[in-house]
Amino acid sequence: MAEIDLSKVLDKAWADKALPEIMAAPVSALKGVSDRQGDLLQEAFGVRTVADLASLKYARWAQALAGLDTAK
Repeated sequence: MAEIDLSKVLDKAWADKALPEIMAAPVSALKGVSDRQGDLLQEAFGVRTVADLASLKYARWAQALAGLDTAK
């Protein structure tokens, strides 16, 4: 099972929340994502929540391509 230090990927206000609440949170709950950037993601891709971003096909495609990159 994968583990992640939530304090490194979430804003402080979200780091102690349960996973279902985090997944339903706006993308601005992610460290480094501003409210404005969240608005732009919603406008461009219909992404409103962390779960939406995680399931965005373009993000999944990019992750799959990165996994194929053996030049790392």
